[in-house]
Amino acid sequence: MNFETLYRSHHTDVHRFALYLCGDPAEAEDIASETFVRAWAADAPIRARSIRAYLFTVARNLHRRGFRRRRQSEMLALEQPVEPPGLERELDGRSELRALLDRLQALAEPDRAALLMRAFHGLPYEEIGGALGMSAAAAKIRVHRTRARLAAQGGMNDDRS
Repeated sequence: MNFETLYRSHHTDVHRFALYLCGDPAEAEDIASETFVRAWAADAPIRARSIRAYLFTVARNLHRRGFRRRRQSEMLALEQPVEPPGLERELDGRSELRALLDRLQALAEPDRAALLMRAFHGLPYEEIGGALGMSAAAAKIRVHRTRARLAAQGGMNDDRS
């Protein structure tokens, strides 16, 4: 697979994954870009079960190593727009998204990574376990417990297993 195909096929997923991990759009873009550079420049062939799991692993490792320091103390600071009439629904949606992102950021990083890989990217537990260095059963338990914790807090009710 050439670089352009790799990038076009997986950039959106890797960027979204990085954004949900770090909460900062600029940092997420840097992580995603560096992920593809490292994947392309790697000397050894990819050993993960899938390219996507490999890319998520690289992105997660970059995030964990503090690839780039956060520029702001608050994640995804949403500017308060001037409220034109009729946009109450949009603002409610933004506040719900903000609350969900806050709950995601409060999770331990391995819990957040496992949940994101499963809920948003549909990775099988075997790939999640491989990316996080645990068994498929441990990954399934981690995702289940994280979902239960978020549901108890009032967010991210997702019945997919």
